[in-house]
Amino acid sequence: MTALTLSTAAASGLRADAIVVGVAKGAGSKGGLVVAAGAEAVDKAYDGKLASVLETLGARGAEGEVTKLPAPSGFKAPVVVAVGLGEVPEKDETYGTEALRSAAGTAARALTGSKKAAFALPVEDADGAGAIAEGALLGAYSFGAYKDQGDAKSAKKNGKDAKAPLAEIALLGGKPRDKAYKAAIERAVAVSEELNRARDLVNTPPNDLNPEAFAAVATAAAKEHGIKIQVLDEKALTKGGFGGILGVGVGSDAPPRLVKLSYTHSKAKKHLAFVGKGITYDSGGISLKPAGHNETMKCDMAGAAAVFAAVVAAARLGLEVNVTGWLALAENMPSGSATRPGDVLRMYSGKTVEVLNTDAEGRLVLADAIAKASEDKPDAIVDVATLTGAMMVALGNRTFGIMANDDAFRTSIHEIAEEVGEPTWPMPLPADLRKGMDSPTADIANIGDRMGGGLVAGLFLKEFVGEGITWAHLDIAGPAFHEGAPFGYTPKGGTGTAVRTLVRLAEHTAAGDLG
Repeated sequence: MTALTLSTAAASGLRADAIVVGVAKGAGSKGGLVVAAGAEAVDKAYDGKLASVLETLGARGAEGEVTKLPAPSGFKAPVVVAVGLGEVPEKDETYGTEALRSAAGTAARALTGSKKAAFALPVEDADGAGAIAEGALLGAYSFGAYKDQGDAKSAKKNGKDAKAPLAEIALLGGKPRDKAYKAAIERAVAVSEELNRARDLVNTPPNDLNPEAFAAVATAAAKEHGIKIQVLDEKALTKGGFGGILGVGVGSDAPPRLVKLSYTHSKAKKHLAFVGKGITYDSGGISLKPAGHNETMKCDMAGAAAVFAAVVAAARLGLEVNVTGWLALAENMPSGSATRPGDVLRMYSGKTVEVLNTDAEGRLVLADAIAKASEDKPDAIVDVATLTGAMMVALGNRTFGIMANDDAFRTSIHEIAEEVGEPTWPMPLPADLRKGMDSPTADIANIGDRMGGGLVAGLFLKEFVGEGITWAHLDIAGPAFHEGAPFGYTPKGGTGTAVRTLVRLAEHTAAGDLG
């Protein structure tokens, strides 16, 4: 993990590979490049002409833009990296936390292979410092566990590791002794480290991350951070009547698991339950996915990874709220023992489900876990899942949908997600779509109308929520795994989507901001 510290050192005297400064687009159609606060010492060393020099090099201050130039005379760092912040804020306003987070992530990615960089971005307050720290730590992420290390060893001989992420960040302009700043940095480190752990899990190939292996990772983390853990293996699942989880996992040589992570605080007044879909590989089962749709299905456990990371982050932050995480882990494979289309499963809740499509398996494992989580009578249940391609059709690859049995709770989660920089959109649960899941054989079928398929999946899950419990469903199918070019603090591959939303929800709940 990249190291990060608050520093009061002058930019000119700091030994580093680069100094990162922010630039923005001036207001109006004729507005020129503006050097952001934090870079005053750098600008002064260029005789106040840093903006004009950067404009000559083509810089415009747009988000995601990076321009490198030699550092001025007298600086110990050899390079200045100017990163775009977008539009200059209106009068009396400051750069938004997401703009700072994105710019810091962009700069950190641009400095891959460097040992140390000083970030002289605009720090107006502790929240801004936290956003920069979070963006830089997330942007510096790299997953190289399975890469050939030959090139890296060769690069090290030449004094530079071309594959390693930025090793150290010095954040300038903060207040190292200020309690608010220290807390913001500590929070950024904890959340970023756990989010990056979720990314690692999503990126790990399924031959190394099956349900048992995932449960082992969770067990080790629980022991480290004082979290109570319970792992139900296939025997316990059979005894307990978890027909949904067993029905999905029965076709695989790697048996399923249901993991319960319990973080408690002595002063907690509220209890949140997070439930994550953990299909460590999804072939579609007997309803086999076509070629071209299987290759990234190691990411189908991203919901469970997000829940796991959020619970550990809550524990590390010592939040005054009880948080229980449920990881519904299974591998969906076709075999002679696999569940067939037409089979009927008796779920943990006692309801029967006719399985018409074995590729609609995530809702089956979630249904069991939601029903089990309901027994604890939490104040709210939030499930997280890469559940439907239909949600990607509706919202694209960067936005996840939110459904709920309570409109106010859905709105709160939407606002919280926007607050932390995760694009979301509230989605309805139309009652008329429920009829499409009527089954002549069982209480309900696992699929219904094709149109509005993401909403149908939400309606299915709603059937398993305990009476009187507030519930929300986050369908993260689009943003959980990024196949395009990296941007901001978002890498290629696993993204850790929903971790920050869940953590902030826990923080607001602990503070009493939610009903």
